[in-house]
Amino acid sequence: MRGPVLRLAAISFLLATGPALSDSILVQSTTSTANSGLYDHLLPSFQDLTGIQVNVVAVGTGQAIRNAGNCDGDVLLVHAKQAEEAFVAEGGGVFRSDLMYNDFVIVGPESDPAGVLGQTDVAGALADIARSGAIFASRGDESGTHKKEMSLWAAAGLNPVDASGTWYRETGSGMGATLNTGIGMGAYVLVDRATWISFGNKLDYRIMVEGDPDLFNQYGVILVNPAVCPNVKADAAQAFINWLLSEAGQSRIASFTVSGQQLFTPNAKAPE
Repeated sequence: MRGPVLRLAAISFLLATGPALSDSILVQSTTSTANSGLYDHLLPSFQDLTGIQVNVVAVGTGQAIRNAGNCDGDVLLVHAKQAEEAFVAEGGGVFRSDLMYNDFVIVGPESDPAGVLGQTDVAGALADIARSGAIFASRGDESGTHKKEMSLWAAAGLNPVDASGTWYRETGSGMGATLNTGIGMGAYVLVDRATWISFGNKLDYRIMVEGDPDLFNQYGVILVNPAVCPNVKADAAQAFINWLLSEAGQSRIASFTVSGQQLFTPNAKAPE
């Protein structure tokens, strides 16, 4: 491949040669991006431009990375930067680029049994939840959200897994399902803001904890390495990545709103 320099040539080539090179690619991605409706907003624009159909598999970040490592996919778009960089370092991906960001929040019931409403120190809020024995619902699925949650507990000096099955409940499911389960049991839940804004079954739940810099949530995009996975449709996949990183793609990400709220902030460097 051509290394880390991202080019718009793939898009130009596909446009110049026309429908004969129309193709489809597979993106391994996260439930948070899919559940938010982002792909429904982005993909028609790219497909109209290039004729390339983009199919998305939405799973937890850990599973998405494993799928890509098994050569099941052309592009990886997830939100666990350390794991993404390890995937590239181990040869699974060609290059990783920052794409967009939002943040995580802790949501909970109006009754707020741990008394964390309005806190901006996430470590302190988690300590209060643990001390009170209030129920906390975790995805427990090695997703990007779960990885972030565990790093936050560690920063608070706590290991909630020791309380598994008591006040700490692991659902082993995606973000939407975990929210439904958590709300059903009156639990606190860590969730990315985009999913929370888009979520329709909030009942009396509201954001309890937000604003801590440790809740930052960065998304990255990676071309699966065709030298390791010969089935990767490298030109079409690179065209998609280049478009996402271009001014047009970044503008399209920025324009995605739900209920008047922007869900993701683009922060990629435009392709050279």
